[in-house]
Amino acid sequence: MSSRSSQASSNPQSPWLAAWYGAARWTFWLLPVMWLFIALAGFRRLLILRYQKKDLPTPVIVVGNISVGGTGKTPLIIALVKRLQAQGYHPGVMSRGYGGEAPSYPYLLTSASTANEAGDEPLAIFQQTNAAVVVGADRIANGKMLEDQGCDILLSDDGLQHYRLGRDIEIAVVDGQRGLGNGWRLPVGPLRESAARLKKVDWVVVNSPSNNFALPAVKGETLFFIPMQIQPGELIQLNSGKKIARTDLPNQITAVAGIGNPQRFVNTLEQLGFQPHLHAFSDHHHFVVDDFKFSNELPVVMTEKDAVKCRAFARDHWFYLPVSAELPESFWSALAQKLERVIVRKQSRFPLK
Repeated sequence: MSSRSSQASSNPQSPWLAAWYGAARWTFWLLPVMWLFIALAGFRRLLILRYQKKDLPTPVIVVGNISVGGTGKTPLIIALVKRLQAQGYHPGVMSRGYGGEAPSYPYLLTSASTANEAGDEPLAIFQQTNAAVVVGADRIANGKMLEDQGCDILLSDDGLQHYRLGRDIEIAVVDGQRGLGNGWRLPVGPLRESAARLKKVDWVVVNSPSNNFALPAVKGETLFFIPMQIQPGELIQLNSGKKIARTDLPNQITAVAGIGNPQRFVNTLEQLGFQPHLHAFSDHHHFVVDDFKFSNELPVVMTEKDAVKCRAFARDHWFYLPVSAELPESFWSALAQKLERVIVRKQSRFPLK
């Protein structure tokens, strides 16, 4: 790997992630801070649930995680939107829009929206599904704007810890490679909430679990999960949108990833037979053309989330790899049944909707 790659691969979070998901022990010096964090977070949650929680007339599905670092929520949200659309629903997606700065909030994405305005993940969701997508910190306002757009199912991208927004279904996503790390709460470990939180959600979805993957037991109780497999699609040239066969590229490529877990992207490329030279950037990195001054002219392959930020200055040898999430049919059947019950309950509670 070139010196440029080593430089790009470093970012301010990496020492923390290495400690949380590795064998380092230095973060345990922060145990007093962790207990303070737990106390403050618990008090804040109590106040919000008692005084600020707001239920919307439209069913809300929250897709989130309890850990810091990428877990693969976006492919799941896209899969949920497409499945709901196929069933005749009109789902909308709300997101915080990390990495974007919109002219005003809540911000409804259009075909003219950019990643600088909306954030990379919301823009990728919008472009792949053509569903209504709204970004902003106020999830209640986001949800009301989606309702005004005619959406009959609301999906919250992230938000397990945003208790002000009432939710009807919760799905927690766990990284099948890194699991829950050392299992400790922030800042000693990567967890925003304890592993016991997973007992309270409707489904735990594990992204690309190994054959022997298991979630830690909580108070002696086994945590069951739904496996989600990420399937790569055909390579697409950034500046033309043309699909490119895998055999049209050499084995040696430059891999660019500005995501929470770049190694997952590397593993996918290796499964396709590539020998990727990784240039990793921080999650939601704002790419500029100087980021691509590599020491070679190998084909550049990036994630679709990163591609939405690079099309304006893309070169002919830049490509992205779209992926899709596959889940067992039993999950989709259970979700449909749960959603039907939620809709009936909502209609009885909000009869004027």
